[in-house]
Amino acid sequence: MKKILGAILTIGLTSILLLGVVELPDFGKENTPTHNEVSKYYIENSMKDTGATNIITGVILDYRAFDTFVESSVLFTSAVVVLIVLKKEVRE
Repeated sequence: MKKILGAILTIGLTSILLLGVVELPDFGKENTPTHNEVSKYYIENSMKDTGATNIITGVILDYRAFDTFVESSVLFTSAVVVLIVLKKEVRE
């Protein structure tokens, strides 16, 4: 039962992630928001918004903190699912 639940959870998460990837803009195009508005905003406002003296530190710890948290949650969830799927059942 646990293996089936783990497999269903893995397939569900994979489907959700693949649906999100479909909506991403083409890689390397000049006219994507990342290359236009976002990077310009970070460079111009990171010291004022975050209080960090280093732009990279401000971006990683303040602007991207939620994204990093979600990435960590995904890794944790996948590790738990792998452990559930690979766990041996003890028979008495």
